[in-house]
Amino acid sequence: MESNRVRDSYGVNQLITGEYDAALSAKCHNGIFVGKSESDVLAFRGIPFATPPVGELRWKAPEAAEDCTDVFEAYYNGKSPIQTEWPSEQASYYPQGEDCLYLNLWKNQADPTEKKPVMVFFHGGAYGWGGTVDPLYDGRNFVTKQSDIILVTVGYRTGLMGFVDLSYLEGGEDFPDAPNLGLLDQIEALRWVQKNISAFGGDPDNVTIFGESAGGGSASLLPIIPQAKGLFRRAIAESGSVVLTFSKEECRDFTRRLIREAGTKKMSDLMALSEEQLQKINEAVNSYNNFPQRDGRLIPVNPYLPYEEGATKDVDILIGTNSEEMNYWIGEVGGVIPFRFTIPIKYENDLRLLNHEEKQRVKRFMSVMKGHSMFRMARFYDELMFRLPAVAQAEAHAEHGGKAYMYLWTIPSVITMRNACHAVELAYVFGNREETIYTGQVADEKISDTIMQMWTNFARTGNPSTDQVIWERYNGTKRATMILSETPHLQDDPLSGRRKLLFPLLKHMINPSYADLDYNVPFVKKVIAGGAALLAGATYLTYKLIKKK
Repeated sequence: MESNRVRDSYGVNQLITGEYDAALSAKCHNGIFVGKSESDVLAFRGIPFATPPVGELRWKAPEAAEDCTDVFEAYYNGKSPIQTEWPSEQASYYPQGEDCLYLNLWKNQADPTEKKPVMVFFHGGAYGWGGTVDPLYDGRNFVTKQSDIILVTVGYRTGLMGFVDLSYLEGGEDFPDAPNLGLLDQIEALRWVQKNISAFGGDPDNVTIFGESAGGGSASLLPIIPQAKGLFRRAIAESGSVVLTFSKEECRDFTRRLIREAGTKKMSDLMALSEEQLQKINEAVNSYNNFPQRDGRLIPVNPYLPYEEGATKDVDILIGTNSEEMNYWIGEVGGVIPFRFTIPIKYENDLRLLNHEEKQRVKRFMSVMKGHSMFRMARFYDELMFRLPAVAQAEAHAEHGGKAYMYLWTIPSVITMRNACHAVELAYVFGNREETIYTGQVADEKISDTIMQMWTNFARTGNPSTDQVIWERYNGTKRATMILSETPHLQDDPLSGRRKLLFPLLKHMINPSYADLDYNVPFVKKVIAGGAALLAGATYLTYKLIKKK
């Protein structure tokens, strides 16, 4: 089983007191780390980039790792952040803990390039799951194919430990960073990279951040956070934008659930809980985890505004989404039937945010979509939660002095009804073609090589074009978009009809929040009425059969 493969990779890096192979090591400010070599690839796993956020540092902003001259193994991944086990999140089956701020790094020893471009990856998982141990993110194939790149993957606090508003609790005022700790962890990791990447042969002046889903959201948010300024030069956001955030009000539901499960409103009581107790509480609340909070402190209440004001212009951006993002959640909710009965509830709740004119826009949109109503609703969310926010970011960035590139992924999964769903591109991006959890089959090598070349060309130069494909910059006039199909090609303003209809709805910041849904909606009433009619019919039929006997 996949879970066993992940669990069995666990180990604890030890202090080295004897001799070691200096050719496999790197001297960093917080220690000398010794990696493992496989063919030409040297891998370092589980390097600490911050002081462990435990004890008095629980729910506090990360602190830099202390200076150290000791020698350590870098053979094993650090623990995954606290999360519930979940089949689509392979890192959830690895040992977990509060002490989770570690990174992995891969370099190709055979490549003589000096000052190598650096790519730093932030994993997805809805800000509540995920970890660097996930085999999908292993960097060996990536740096084998793209030998001049140094790849770094970063762990950060998620869910209960990384994104929780504690301001409603007694003593909560002492934990002002708690709603966005995971992002602060990422910033601390980037500071570590700036301090130490030269020891691995990397160029601190040429760092590209990238991520998917929550990681894509992170890659979209970090350019607007002043504390992250100057820590990276470029950003790639896959299926994630600034819309994957919550308002302070939306974050309140999670805090209520935490208070109920913990049985306290005092921070002193929460600080006294053991890690095991926190893990147990997390099992009850993880499904309702927060996204980063638009607190007006770290993240603006309107996170598009820095893009619109040119604050991000010094960062080159590549951003895009997949053509059927929402089909991913068919698997997450347990199949087509549960999906059919859950998405209309979310849809009818979100319609309440709209005025009459906006509802008419949605009505026209739905009328031109094809298929069952659940898939038409899915396409609505493809646009409002994924594609159009990415378009808005790219447009604002380009129009205010920044360099932007846009893509639309259309290569499908072969898993039934998934199509070009959320996360399907990851196996291609990392060159881990046999990781079939989202693709359903071994990914095509030629396509994977092309995608890796595009991503790494962007990291090297700020231009993702290849020898075979010219990728034009995005702007709000032509809207040149790379269609990532079996034969990648540029298209101006794809799905323009959808954009024109739904673009005005972006102001509502419709996001995946579902914790506070109202079930008193027309769809539920119809289901109840239909269930009652079905029950009455079944009862009558049973009565007739019994009477006949």
